[in-house]
Amino acid sequence: MNSDELKINIEKALEEIRPFLQSDGGDIELISIDNDTSVKVRLQGACVGCSVNQMTLKSGVEMTIKKYAPQIEEVINID
Repeated sequence: MNSDELKINIEKALEEIRPFLQSDGGDIELISIDNDTSVKVRLQGACVGCSVNQMTLKSGVEMTIKKYAPQIEEVINID
């Protein structure tokens, strides 16, 4: 998988997650993909100050991204 395909797959994963975040008044944005193994995202809106956002990020976002792009090792939230 080249870096363009990787980015497309990660965007697909975020599209799958986005409706759940938006239903709570939040959103998510892809910031960067580093070394094809690490993804940086930014939670937005209501998700920013939410105490469950780290749990959401690890369980929901990371799991979904890994489903689309198994080579991703970590997902980092940039504030």
